[in-house]
Amino acid sequence: MNIPRTSYPRIVIIGGGFAGVALARKLSKQEVQVVLLDKNNYHNFQPLLYQVSTGGLEPDSIAYPIRKILKNFPNFFFRLANVEFIDTEKNELRTNIGSLGFDYLVVASGSKTNYFGNSEVEKNSMAMKTIPQSLDLRSLILENFEDALLTSDLNERNALMNFVIVGGGPTGVELAGALAEIKKGILPKDYPDLDTRMAQINLVQSSDCLLKGMSAEASQKAEDFLEKLGVNVWKNLRVTNYDGSVATTNGDIAFKTQTLVWAAGVKGALIKGLDSESFVTRGNRILVNEFSQVNGFENIFAVGDIACMVTEEFPTGYPMMAQPAIQQGTQLGDNMLRLLEKKPMTPFKYKDKGSMATIGRNKAVVDMKNFKFQGIFAWYVWMFVHLFFLIGFRNRMVVFVNWVYNYIRFDREARLIIRPYKEKLKKHKK
Repeated sequence: MNIPRTSYPRIVIIGGGFAGVALARKLSKQEVQVVLLDKNNYHNFQPLLYQVSTGGLEPDSIAYPIRKILKNFPNFFFRLANVEFIDTEKNELRTNIGSLGFDYLVVASGSKTNYFGNSEVEKNSMAMKTIPQSLDLRSLILENFEDALLTSDLNERNALMNFVIVGGGPTGVELAGALAEIKKGILPKDYPDLDTRMAQINLVQSSDCLLKGMSAEASQKAEDFLEKLGVNVWKNLRVTNYDGSVATTNGDIAFKTQTLVWAAGVKGALIKGLDSESFVTRGNRILVNEFSQVNGFENIFAVGDIACMVTEEFPTGYPMMAQPAIQQGTQLGDNMLRLLEKKPMTPFKYKDKGSMATIGRNKAVVDMKNFKFQGIFAWYVWMFVHLFFLIGFRNRMVVFVNWVYNYIRFDREARLIIRPYKEKLKKHKK
């Protein structure tokens, strides 16, 4: 990999997500060699992926080059690589670009979509965990409306304009709200010769409430907001299969649709060599202690979505969200410096700063530690928080200007079919 040898301890970080970047920043000016590996050369702000999918933002406004984040820091190296195996006995990684030894390893590989073993759903549905997936979804949505214009078959037209979103968490709720606003404010102008009133947005949740993990008030208010926007909310219903045209459920309902978005859950992105059943728990997460050390190892750590740190308050680990990941990465940076100085490490303590979700224009729900609120003020808070955590001044300005423009004009300028998804799908099937 052409990483220079040094007398400094080498700390290898796998993953440039929230946890990996927070850790790298903390270590970047210290007397250590930091090597960050990721299969992408950018940090992706996942909470706004749904806006890329629905044409509200272009992908470059929510992505930031990893090299630029840490460009002025000595002893920092980035390599574009896919880690294939971790040799815990030799303290060595094997990747698609070569092998690399380490003194300390931090796994921050994040999470991926969990299809719960349903290969048909995985094959035929759309996911929204990465920027390429979001661009594919954007293209598919727009291509379906273009195809709806061309068909005289009413059933086929309805299926092309019928959207099913599986999963009532923040991703599903925010995507459903965005699609409902597109149906109301944009589609009638873009497709005046198509009866876009026939478009249906269905949100399917397997439990009896949306936004599980948030308060009952937030859940109910989010449902009310969605229903006012015209979204069909289906609770206590589980999608059991999807063959590309019909989504079957565990009830009497079946959805004829050409677009099913799977947002029903995530699981840890495990790497071979560190996937033993002895320390991998439910959801493919790696068990770690209060110092983020992987069970059974002193020099291997895990942070973020991939890590499961069990506590009395969180018996299944901390939520797989940005805040725990950022805090774990920052805390581990402090602890690694203490470890190198042969000082005792301090246990991680999560500071819950609350949860939030937006359902559309002037509609959001926010749960803070001491108070909860919904509506337009919550929407402003949601916007401020997301702008604050975006990396890079340019990205913040671009997103802010886009939001102001979309709000005033009730428009989404990025509804572009840059790379046709259906054409790519046909080639893949051949």
